[in-house]
Amino acid sequence: MSVCKTLIRSSISLFEFQSRNSYRRIFSSHNSSNFSHFRRPLPLLSHNSAFRIEPCRAPSRRYGSSTQGTISLEMEIPDVAVEIPEEKSKDTVEELLCNRDDVLKLMKMERRLDIEGRGNRERWFPYLDKAKAGNDYLSSLEILEALNPYIMDSRKERFRNAVKHRTYSVCLVVEGLSDFGNVSATFRSADALGIQSVHVVACDSSKRYRENRHVSMGAEKWLDIELWDSVHECFKVLKSRGYRIATTHLGTDTVSVYDMDWSCPTAIVVGNELRGISEEALESSDLHCSIPMKGMVDSFNVSVAAGLLMHHAVCDRTSRLGCHGDLTSEESQILLAEFSLRHNDNTIRIAHEYAKRKIAEPKSKL
Repeated sequence: MSVCKTLIRSSISLFEFQSRNSYRRIFSSHNSSNFSHFRRPLPLLSHNSAFRIEPCRAPSRRYGSSTQGTISLEMEIPDVAVEIPEEKSKDTVEELLCNRDDVLKLMKMERRLDIEGRGNRERWFPYLDKAKAGNDYLSSLEILEALNPYIMDSRKERFRNAVKHRTYSVCLVVEGLSDFGNVSATFRSADALGIQSVHVVACDSSKRYRENRHVSMGAEKWLDIELWDSVHECFKVLKSRGYRIATTHLGTDTVSVYDMDWSCPTAIVVGNELRGISEEALESSDLHCSIPMKGMVDSFNVSVAAGLLMHHAVCDRTSRLGCHGDLTSEESQILLAEFSLRHNDNTIRIAHEYAKRKIAEPKSKL
């Protein structure tokens, strides 16, 4: 009896073995034709926001069917479809610097004209106390009243804290930088240190710029950025606003940044990564300054140099004046309204609706 059981098990095992081999031969004969599309490498998932995975219905396909019809394998294609990412967008800062209109759109409150001069003002402040809202104008107080219900308290506190430490008494000028990443880094440092005004003098448009996405961390949204086509034009306007021009340069007439009085309105100028400050800028500036260095090299990366200069200016002003931010209460309110209008794309629409209600109110009382 045991011998019979052994023979039966052996026969069954042999049958299963032959069936598996038959399946493998049949399946492999179809493998090259039916799975040829899997040879292409699948696209890698990206963190790009344009990459999305969406559900879809995919038809089932039959693989490995034998001529005798004894073996059949069905495989379902996964119920997902990967959308091809859109063309990679330019860096935000690069887009701004290539389109002057986009820069102007960042600033919402009405700006003071340069021809008005400083008048009796001790230092330059660019905004008037009004903003265009449809066919009407709103004051900074009205803007804050209109937007107050739509901005979270934590965000409003962030705005107030930033405005408290803002100044226009020191501004930054970047001349002819060939790497947008460096421009972005200087913007980020300016915002972090409370320097509200930054100026960009046209660089060589024939150069290719390396991508430096997210370097600025969105700092450009909160700064006053002005674009200039030439050093002469930029310096002329800055001097009319009461700034002295301090270019970074190593020479016999160079002054250490530690010996400068930064309580005086000053425009800090940094130059091209390779050539440095242009001859035109050196000749037109009021003074040349440098950061003392003790190492074997005699220069910093331009974005690092800009950050160090602005940081020292903040420290010196705090030591001399007791604080770095120096806006009056009226100026602080105007800049707070400016920040509130820059909060998101809906704030302008809300301000327009508020202006409409303001115009309609007197009529409803008649």
